[in-house]
Amino acid sequence: MKKDMGFSKGLLTWYDKNARVMPWRLPPNSQQEPNPYFIWLSEIMLQQTTVATVSSYFNKFIIKWPNIIDLSNADDNDVMASWAGLGYYARARNLLKCARIIVTQYNGFFPKSYEELIKLPGIGPYTASAISSIAFSKPYAVLDGNVERVMSRYYFVLNPLPASKGELKILAQSNLHTHRPGDHNQAIMDLGATICTPTKPNCIGCPVNSACKAYIIGNAELLPKKLPKKNKPLKFGSLFIGVHPTNGFLVERRKESGLLGGMLSWPSTDWSSRQSSDPPLPADWVPIIGLVQHTFTHFNLELNIFKATIKNSVDPYFFIPTECFNSNDMPTVMRKAFDLYLNSKH
Repeated sequence: MKKDMGFSKGLLTWYDKNARVMPWRLPPNSQQEPNPYFIWLSEIMLQQTTVATVSSYFNKFIIKWPNIIDLSNADDNDVMASWAGLGYYARARNLLKCARIIVTQYNGFFPKSYEELIKLPGIGPYTASAISSIAFSKPYAVLDGNVERVMSRYYFVLNPLPASKGELKILAQSNLHTHRPGDHNQAIMDLGATICTPTKPNCIGCPVNSACKAYIIGNAELLPKKLPKKNKPLKFGSLFIGVHPTNGFLVERRKESGLLGGMLSWPSTDWSSRQSSDPPLPADWVPIIGLVQHTFTHFNLELNIFKATIKNSVDPYFFIPTECFNSNDMPTVMRKAFDLYLNSKH
């Protein structure tokens, strides 16, 4: 497909003046060398997560683990606790696996080739393209929601997502700036995030509107088309917050292979289509008024919460002393349960 020279020129001219400031990003045309560790870490965090949410987590991470070697030597539970609240916890487990492979097999240096990057845990086509282009100036276009939206509107692609992903990737690649692929990728993502937004796009302020087919036709907001989403199933379960007078809160570490894998959790029933309140260990459990509602990628969840005084721990559960317990080390759904528990005491 023939490159649209006007697209990349207009895009980069706009980006040079309007690039978003982010803690992991160098400004346009910077003479400083990009930090592959920062780029990789931010891209993993940004998967399914907003820039606003990621920024604070990123800053905390690089204070604790300023480079790939420090992260590879980190305690697994410490990393999982620092990730708590970001969701998609397999990302954190793969983060550690990837860091350790880079240190042991690549002497602490990120491989520069796309083919080597995509072999690493947690790195798929999008992340490999982002690292290749931004860190090493390799000509690989990224395709995220922002890029899909810009390309579908610019070329008036009527085929709905996700079926049109292949076509949109070809369009993105064909327009990639040869000498500034990293800036180009970041520019088109910024354009989608700030100008070519899902609703009420600022078409008048768009730097590439003169050749945008959707703008010319006048229906940019209708694109990209998407197939209807399936309704998420509703699941039920119960969480049990137990406290020992001196030993603290009773918790468990969830299995790595499942949902919220490796995270600190309250003892729980299975989460299924049927309501279950059978406690995993005996105690005088008292129901707390209210429900915890939470949405996961593939289902919605409603949880009943129970509390009790616990006399003894039973494997796989263990106590965390009250003075050492921090609900922020838990995933969001567990924090919601703890907030309900605290409110029940007032």
